[in-house]
Amino acid sequence: MADVQNKTLQGKGVMPSLTVNNLQQSLDFFGGLGFEVEDRWEDKGVLLGAMLKAGDARLGLSQDDGKKGRDRTKGVGVRIYIETADDIDQVAARAKAAGVALTNEPHDTEWGSRAFEVMEPSGFAITITSPSST
Repeated sequence: MADVQNKTLQGKGVMPSLTVNNLQQSLDFFGGLGFEVEDRWEDKGVLLGAMLKAGDARLGLSQDDGKKGRDRTKGVGVRIYIETADDIDQVAARAKAAGVALTNEPHDTEWGSRAFEVMEPSGFAITITSPSST
């Protein structure tokens, strides 16, 4: 076994990539949250995936090809937190106006931030949050 290093990873960010049931539906959902398409991947005119951005945050989406079963459960045990300096109540209001259903309205958290929650159409839980004040 290799020698264990006592140095911590100096990460600069995390970019999740989600395999979704209906790529266009997920693109519309994240567009309602304020993401925009940065890049698209197609094969013979069929959209297979996209890279989304919102400020410095990036999120990959790819269309489920069904090889592991079309009805497999997605998102179980995963919650994605997206931190923003934007006013949480205004972001939530824009999302609702765009047709995004909130699973939890904007609220103050016990760790000193303000947040709201949504569920991506394939089942991924998302929390939009302000920075923690603690």
